[in-house]
Amino acid sequence: MAVFVLGAALRALAMAGYRPALWFPDTYTYVVTVFHPRPDLVRPAGYSMFLKLLEPLHSFAAVAAVQHLLGLATGVLVYLAARRAPRWAATPAAVPVLLDAYQVELEHLLVADTLFMFLVVAAVVLSTTRRPATVAAIGLLLAAAVLTRTVGQPLIVVLAGWFVLRRRIRPAGVLLAAALVPLVAYGAWFYSTYQRIGLVGANGAFLYARAMSFADCARMDPPPDLRVLCDPRPPEERPPSQEYIWAKDAPLVRLPGITFTKENDELAARFAALAITSQPLDYAASVLGELGRTFTWGRPVYPDAEIYGYYEFPVTEPGPPGRYPAQVGAEYAKLYEQGAIGTKIVEPYAGWLRAYQSAARLPGPVLLGVLLVPPVMAVAGLRRRRQGRPRAGAPAWLVLWSAAAVLLVTPAAAAEFDYRYVLPAVPLACLAAALSLRPDVLRRVPGG
Repeated sequence: MAVFVLGAALRALAMAGYRPALWFPDTYTYVVTVFHPRPDLVRPAGYSMFLKLLEPLHSFAAVAAVQHLLGLATGVLVYLAARRAPRWAATPAAVPVLLDAYQVELEHLLVADTLFMFLVVAAVVLSTTRRPATVAAIGLLLAAAVLTRTVGQPLIVVLAGWFVLRRRIRPAGVLLAAALVPLVAYGAWFYSTYQRIGLVGANGAFLYARAMSFADCARMDPPPDLRVLCDPRPPEERPPSQEYIWAKDAPLVRLPGITFTKENDELAARFAALAITSQPLDYAASVLGELGRTFTWGRPVYPDAEIYGYYEFPVTEPGPPGRYPAQVGAEYAKLYEQGAIGTKIVEPYAGWLRAYQSAARLPGPVLLGVLLVPPVMAVAGLRRRRQGRPRAGAPAWLVLWSAAAVLLVTPAAAAEFDYRYVLPAVPLACLAAALSLRPDVLRRVPGG
C-alpha cells in the first residue's frame, strides 16, 4: 500500500508541476484525427479514439489524469498477479511501474504508450488466469492494443500460441477471432480511405529507415528504381534511422509525392527486403546493437537531443511546435481544450520531480537481470526434474516473459531503439520474474 500511495503522490506532483500535460510531436497528429476521423498513414487511430472519448471534458489535464490512473492500474494488476508468487515478491514486481520517474513522465506525455501498456498488461495477465470466459476479452484487449500501437501485432500470435501450448485449441481460436474482427474492420476502413491493404501505410518506410543503418548498395546491387534510395555514406557516418523518414534531404523524402504514398512505401519495402536478404548478418548485428541500448546503465542521448529531451521533465516551458503539421495540430488542440494550450511549469513541484527523476529509474542492467531470472529458474527446474521431482507443466511466467521479449525486440528489428518503447515491457518482465520464483507452487496453469 505504501508503494501505491507514493506512486499516486508522484503522479499528483506531475499534475501540479506541469499543467496541463506534456506535449510530444506525435500528439498533434492524434488530435487532428479526433476532429477528422480517418485512418492515419503512420499511426493507427486507437489513441485518437481514446482522446475522442475524453473530448467532452475539454481538458488535456483530464487526459493526463486518466493516463496516470492507467499507470496506477497497471501497477495494481502486476501486484495482484504477483501474489501467486512468494508474497515478498509481489511489491518489488510492481515497484518499477509505480515508482520509476520515467514511467510517470511518460504517463504525463500526450502519447499512446501508457494506454498501450495498460491494454497489453491486462491482456497478458488475463491469459494466466483460470477463467475461460476471459478469452474473448483477451482478444479484444489485444486488438485495442494493436490499434493503439501496431508493434502489438506479434502479441496476438504469442498469446494464441500460449493457449495452443496448453492444449486449449478452441480458446486459441476464440482469441484469434475476437482479435481479428476489430482489426479486419479497421483494415476495411483503411482500405476504403486509401485503397491500400493494412492498418497503416508506413511499414515499408520504417523498415527502409531501419535498413539504412547497415545497407551497402555496393553489396546489394539494387536495380535502378531502388538505387535512388541509396546513401553513399558509410553506415558509421549516417544519421539515426528516423532521419531517413523525416529529414528533408533523405532519399525517400525527396521522391515525388508525400513520403507515405503507396508507391513510395512499396519501393522502400523492396529496398529493405533486398538489404536484409543481401546482408542478413549485418541486419542481425544492427538489431542486436539497437536492442543493446535497452540494457545500458546510463541514458545516453539517443536518437537525438530533441527526442531525448521529451522524456525528461523540462526546466523551462516548451515553446510552440515548429513543424507545419504540428502547427496545424496545435490549432485543433486549442479546439479540444477550448482555450490556450501549452505547458505551465509550477515550482516547487516541478523541481521536486526533476530531482526525483535524476535518481529514481530502472537501470538497463537491472532490467536485463530481471529478464534473466525466469530462464535461470527454468534451468533450476530442469535439475529438479532430473532428480525425480514432479514436472511443473507450462509455467505461467512463460507467456509474460515472451510478451516482454517481443515488445523489446520488435521495435529494434522494425524501427529503432527509443526509450519510451522499453517501458511497456517492464511490468511484464517484472511479473514474469516474480512468478518464476516458485515453480513448485505453480504446478500447472489450466490445460498445462
